[in-house]
Amino acid sequence: MSASPFSIRDFFKSFTLWELFKGMKLTARYAFRRKVTIQYPEEKTPLSPRFRGLHALRRYESGQERCIACKLCEAACPAMAITIEAGVRADGSRGTTRYDIDLTKCIFCGFCEESCPVDSIVETPVFEYHGEKRGDLYFTKDMLLTVGDRYESGIAAAKTADAKYR
Repeated sequence: MSASPFSIRDFFKSFTLWELFKGMKLTARYAFRRKVTIQYPEEKTPLSPRFRGLHALRRYESGQERCIACKLCEAACPAMAITIEAGVRADGSRGTTRYDIDLTKCIFCGFCEESCPVDSIVETPVFEYHGEKRGDLYFTKDMLLTVGDRYESGIAAAKTADAKYR
């Protein structure tokens, strides 16, 4: 004998709007609690070391850029927001001649950061940036290196804090 899809109990629950009263009970529980409001520009909430914000290209301590133009980040990007062109550096090693990220396409998934074998491309905890035109959110290699130079100490601290979880 198979179980019937109809039950008297379910009928009465739907007839008496049981789910509606459960929702109203939850609303009433939180409606009279003390409210917590963050005054945003002055107060900031703590961010996780894994927060993904503005992209940056890093350099080694010697000043040489880390990117070896392996193009793994370009291949891993589901939004196809990264464009890389490879070339030969002055010392004969492989490097990038062009590294562009279109942040209007980027979905901030972090796949580029995870796929990079030398930790060249990272996503910083910076989320307070904007563009007034579409072209303002098109970051070139020089712009990404500048962001990396500016926030290197924070990037290194976040990488250190996150190292035991990788």
